[in-house]
Parts: sequence; structure tokens; C-alpha cells
Amino acid sequence: MERNRRQSASSVDALSFAVIGLGVSTVDIVARVEHLPTPDDVQRALDMTTQGGGPVATAMVTLARLGARAAMIDALGDDWRGGQIREGFTREGVNVAHLKTRPGHTSAMSCILVEQASGARSIVYAPGTAPDITPAELPVDAIASARFLHLNGRHWEAGLEAIRIARSAGVQVSFDGGAGRYRPELDDLIPQTDICIVARDFAEQHTHETDIRAAAGALLRMGPRLVAITDGARGSWVLARDGRFFHQPAYLFPSAVDTTGCGDSYHGAFLFGLLRGLTLEKTAALASAVAALNSQAIGGRGGLPTYAQVVAFLDGLAESI
Repeated sequence: MERNRRQSASSVDALSFAVIGLGVSTVDIVARVEHLPTPDDVQRALDMTTQGGGPVATAMVTLARLGARAAMIDALGDDWRGGQIREGFTREGVNVAHLKTRPGHTSAMSCILVEQASGARSIVYAPGTAPDITPAELPVDAIASARFLHLNGRHWEAGLEAIRIARSAGVQVSFDGGAGRYRPELDDLIPQTDICIVARDFAEQHTHETDIRAAAGALLRMGPRLVAITDGARGSWVLARDGRFFHQPAYLFPSAVDTTGCGDSYHGAFLFGLLRGLTLEKTAALASAVAALNSQAIGGRGGLPTYAQVVAFLDGLAESI
């Protein structure tokens, strides 16, 4: 009986993740250029990289880079892109047991051009043909044993079921409302989330409020216990159920190489801070630092720091004050 108990405990531990993500993973081809192209333009890239991308996917890689156990749920095609996505997760330590492969289908891909001087971006994407994850394909035990479920509304039907599983098991639900990604059906997710982190334009479209505190308050009244609104170089604002409200400035370098993935890494780092039991203020500072460091390399994951690196960065800031 004791042996069976040990085997059962080992089996549960193998399924346990601090955070499990549900979203769409991509291959990103990112090029840094002198200027965004005009018709018939030909120019030499200053730098170019191919790496994994996707909002939830990059948040999971951020968590793994910082030292948390993370897993990803997604459906990939059986093409070279799917293989590269899977290999990228594996290399970073993100669990891939719940990635489904759809034979005869393609995986998502993006081409991103980043202008050297301004940091402005031009993005072209192909969503791929792999059908969504279905509710029946969800890893129920893995979701139920996590600390957080992180999603952004992709794989819609499966997402609703994943939230139901998580809430039934006491797992906190984290929602990513990215810039330029608001759509009315996402309104149904906000009341079912615990941690709601959205871009400013998402918050304004969802709440019809242009004042940051009013928008954060409107989101909080819908159900989450914690709301953060991000606004790029202007930083972020955090509002908690207990009434705490504060602004976290962005940590700005003299120039940014590429801001691709900065919001996604902010999400991952924010969850990491919560996992470690940091105060909200320290959690927001950690998330802002990770996003800032990530902006110093090309691609959405190129500059992601380890926990030791981000602590050293924050310690250096404290010493300079």
C-alpha cells in the first residue's frame, strides 16, 4: 500500500505545474530594419532571428526562464513550424506533454519588421490551419493541480471549460487582454478571472472609460481580485480588491532594440512574483524589469532574463537612487 501511495504521489507531482497556459504558439521571424518597407523596397536587415512567439506561449517561457514550472496547452500542425515551436519550449524547460499535433495541418507563423530608430513594428501573420484544442482534449488533472491557469481567449470552447475546471479546483485564473486584441466575446471571461492584466486600449474598449483608475475599478467590479493595466513606456497601474492602487513606472533604457513580447513577458513575470509571495509593489517592479530587459534584444524572447539577472538589475537601480 505504501508503494502504491508513493507511486500515486509521484504521478501527481509529474502533472503539477506552477502555471499552465492555454493559447496559440507561433514561429516568429523577426527582422530589425533601418525603415519599414515602402512599395518595391529592398533593404538589408540589420539583424534577423527566428524564435517562438505567441502571448501565452511567451509568458510560459518567461516563467520557465525565471525558474517556475510551466506547461503549455496548444494544437500544432505537423509541419516544420510545429517542430520548431515544440523544440523551443523543450529547450526552455516548458512542459510540452499537452501540445497536440494535427496531422496534415500547419502551425501559426508571424513575420515582424522592427524599425531601428523608432521601434515601430509591421507584422504579417499566418494563423495556421491546425484546429483548436477541444474541451475533451484538456488535461484535467494538470489544470486542477496548477497554481494558475493563464489564457487570453484563444481555443475559445476549451478555454471556457479550462476555466470551469480551474475554478472548481481552486486554481486561480489569469487573463491576458493584449493590445489590439479586444473583441466583445472576451467580456464573458473577465468575471471568471482572478488576475486580469490588460493593455490600456483593451481596458478602454472593454469599460468605455479613458481614466486609468476608473477603468481599473470597472474591471475589478466585474469579478477579478487583482487588475493591472499596462501602457508601454508609460508603465502600468495595479488595483487590488483591498483598495491598493499604485503606478509602476516602466524601466526605460536609452533605446529599445525591440519591444516585441514585452507585454507577454510582463504577464509571465507578474505571475512569477505572485508565486513567490512578493508584495504587489515588488511583483509589479519585477514584471516591469523583465519587460525592460527583454526589450534589449531582438525578438519576443531574445532578452528574457533569469531570476538572478533581474534581481541584479533591480538591485543596481536601488543602489543608484
